[in-house]
Amino acid sequence: MSAIPPFIVAIPARYGSTRLPAKPLRAIGGVPMVVRVAQRALQAGAMQVVVAVDDPRIADALAGQGVEVCMTRGDHASGSDRLAECALHYGWADDAIVVNLQGDEPFAPAAGIREVARALAEDDAPVATLATPIVEAHELFDPNVVKLVRTVAGRALYFSRAPLPWARDAFALHRNVLPTDVPFLRHIGIYAYRAGFLKRYTTLSRTPLEQAESLEQLRVMEHGHPIAVRLTPEPFPPGIDTEADLERAERWLAEG
Repeated sequence: MSAIPPFIVAIPARYGSTRLPAKPLRAIGGVPMVVRVAQRALQAGAMQVVVAVDDPRIADALAGQGVEVCMTRGDHASGSDRLAECALHYGWADDAIVVNLQGDEPFAPAAGIREVARALAEDDAPVATLATPIVEAHELFDPNVVKLVRTVAGRALYFSRAPLPWARDAFALHRNVLPTDVPFLRHIGIYAYRAGFLKRYTTLSRTPLEQAESLEQLRVMEHGHPIAVRLTPEPFPPGIDTEADLERAERWLAEG
């Protein structure tokens, strides 16, 4: 296994959220969510940790945490757009590795953050991401779980909310147990970009499959750019999107 390359972690943190108002500032175990995410990035050994915010209240919560705060516009359509503004602001070199760690992933494992950076360094694709095996049938058939298939060389072929791949013979018999000889994979929404491509990404037009599936990563592929995919070395606990997720996180912490 190759050494971990130098990498930057950039965390998009938007104040507004329809399902969980003021999400970055919601406390988990008494600590604001965005602070927990920043701490994970620092534990992973990033050479620079930047939180891209759109509200000074988030910046205030991060004071003294050892990370940089980049105030960005409030009208960005996605986290990637927000990070592209950061890349321009800091003048990151085009070949710099930038890990996009979502601001609602307070328990992202440091090993996973390092692995997505390594995946990009070992491939000449402009983007890398992670996946984990699916072993339960209900996950495969859940449209909220994003599935992917990849080549033998470890590059993405497609991402979908639909069951993927379709095990024709096995599913003709039953769909409550998955065949063990089919590589079912769940996508984990952490990305590493080369900074030059991150700046270019925002100029790419939206694409039909991206809009049909509501999956931003398909824009990259539809425009002809490869995505490297590696398996995560450690599980990623679910992110925080709702009040129920927040309560689950509190219980998870309490149980150690």
